[in-house]
Amino acid sequence: MKQIAIFASGNGSNAEAIIAHFKSHPQVKVALVVTNNPEAGVIKIAHSNKIISAIINKTALNDPEILGRLLTALNIDLIVLAGFLQLVPAYLLQRYPKSIINIHPALLPKHGGQGMYGIKVHQAVLAARDVETGITIHYVNEHYDEGEVILQKHIAVDATDTPETLAGKVLQLEHEWFPKTIEKLLS
Repeated sequence: MKQIAIFASGNGSNAEAIIAHFKSHPQVKVALVVTNNPEAGVIKIAHSNKIISAIINKTALNDPEILGRLLTALNIDLIVLAGFLQLVPAYLLQRYPKSIINIHPALLPKHGGQGMYGIKVHQAVLAARDVETGITIHYVNEHYDEGEVILQKHIAVDATDTPETLAGKVLQLEHEWFPKTIEKLLS
């Protein structure tokens, strides 16, 4: 059985889509949800699905003994960043080479990097007058949104789009393609 840890900082809609996708999967299980935000909605999602959750501060995130021991104890095979707003520490990148992935709500390398998340990304897409946007699923490295691309899916930007309508369209892509991509990586 392959074990997934989901790292998230917010409401957890991508985490929820991933958990639902693997709920009855014979070979993959979401074993852990990690958040740096004690108010994150993803905690409730984890609890309602009987998944272990851990709330960590920056010190714990950067301590190989604390987080590393938890990930090892649960035999984590893949770490999935689903709206996790902290930079992944070097020891995790070394311990999980090509086993930490992220999803970004734009077509990287455009509109990525530190501080580019959520509605800010969609505002940037519209401000740049891009004719298309989409999602990028990529491996995580030591820089925000710069790891090797695994998958990109494109959608058109309509003249009537607002940051909010764009966010909704992109979120649909995320919910469809993130679980499928995780499954493909683990098979």
